[in-house]
Amino acid sequence: MYEGKYPHKRYRITLEFLQKHISKEVNILDLGVENPFSEIMKSEGFNIENTSGEDLDIDFKSVSNSNAEVVTAFEIFEHLIAPFNVLREIKADKLVASIPMRLWFSSAYRSKTDPWDRHYHEFEDWQFDWLLEKAGWKIVDSVKWTNPTKKIGFRPLLRFFTNRYYLVYAERA
Repeated sequence: MYEGKYPHKRYRITLEFLQKHISKEVNILDLGVENPFSEIMKSEGFNIENTSGEDLDIDFKSVSNSNAEVVTAFEIFEHLIAPFNVLREIKADKLVASIPMRLWFSSAYRSKTDPWDRHYHEFEDWQFDWLLEKAGWKIVDSVKWTNPTKKIGFRPLLRFFTNRYYLVYAERA
């Protein structure tokens, strides 16, 4: 999935944030198919159920029918055309979600081979906050961090001090 570029920093920060806010005794619905991070959550003792790869812009059944107390969505909402709709369908009272932030010096990500691996949105933090607020969520805690690369150049240099990821813990308003 990551072609030798396993995101150690992102996973470490996300796991620490999840452990800070979510008890291992609750059931979690993780939006998106099973992935390396959902496997990490399971290995850390979290009770995780993933969605099945359905188009969450159109099909909300797995979200609407879930009895999970918490929903997680790690780098999911940028792939949806209308994330507002699925955010409104969530029954759980707690949400932990992360997004890659829009970078002014880089265009939105788009895989040329996988139509599911494209970013329709790359949010600024205030846009994601507003989306969550409009969908009925109140942000309780958040964290941002950079994602430096080991490449040489102007854009790789900017990645050392420009935040790339935004992670929030929110509760139903």
